[in-house]
Amino acid sequence: MTRRPVRVEIVLDVICSHSYLGYTRFARAAARARSEGAEVLVSFLPFELAPGASTEGWPLLAVLERSFGPDAVAATAHLAESAALEGVVLDYGSAIATGTFEAHRLIAAAARQGRAEQVVERLFRAHFTDGLHIGDPATLAELAAEAGVTSGGYPPEVLRAELQRVRGLGVTGVPVFRVGGLPPLTGSQSENALYAALTQARERK
Repeated sequence: MTRRPVRVEIVLDVICSHSYLGYTRFARAAARARSEGAEVLVSFLPFELAPGASTEGWPLLAVLERSFGPDAVAATAHLAESAALEGVVLDYGSAIATGTFEAHRLIAAAARQGRAEQVVERLFRAHFTDGLHIGDPATLAELAAEAGVTSGGYPPEVLRAELQRVRGLGVTGVPVFRVGGLPPLTGSQSENALYAALTQARERK
C-alpha cells in the first residue's frame, strides 16, 4: 500500500529562540522519518513576534533588558547553555534585534522554489549564531544567493494577509507544529515527541 505524504505546517518566527530549538528538533525528527521512507512535506506559516518592529537593528541584549529587565538577559544565558547541549549555538551577545517581515518574504519566496526548509535553518543560524542582521535587505540578498534562491518576488500584501490569517487562527505564540490531522503541538517540543507525531500521522489511513 502506498502511504500518503505527511503534511506539516510550522508556525514560527526566525528571531524566536524557542522556534529555533523546536525547528532544529523537528528537522532531526523529519530526517529520521524520511530515512525510513516517509515523505514529509513541510510548509511554513509566518508569525511576527514584534509586528511592525524597526529593521534599523539594535543589540538584542540591550533591547531585551530595556523591554523586559535584567531577568530577561539572565534567562538568555540559561537557554543558551541548554541549547548548546543539543548543538545549537545561541550567541545572544552578537544577535541583532530586528523586524522579520522581509525575512518571512524570503521564506515565502524560497517555498515557491522548493527550498524553504534550507532557508529557514539558515535564517535562524544567521541571527542566533552568526550575528547577522536579518532585517537588512543586503544581508537577506546574500543569504538568498547562498541558498540558491531568487528573492524579492513574493508580494508584500500577500504576506500581510497571511500574517493576519495566522493570527486569526488563534496563534499567539510560536512555534506551533501541525502534523497531519493531529492536534497542534505548541512550544519547543522534543525530537521524540515530533518524531512520534510524524509516525502517527504516517500510519493513519
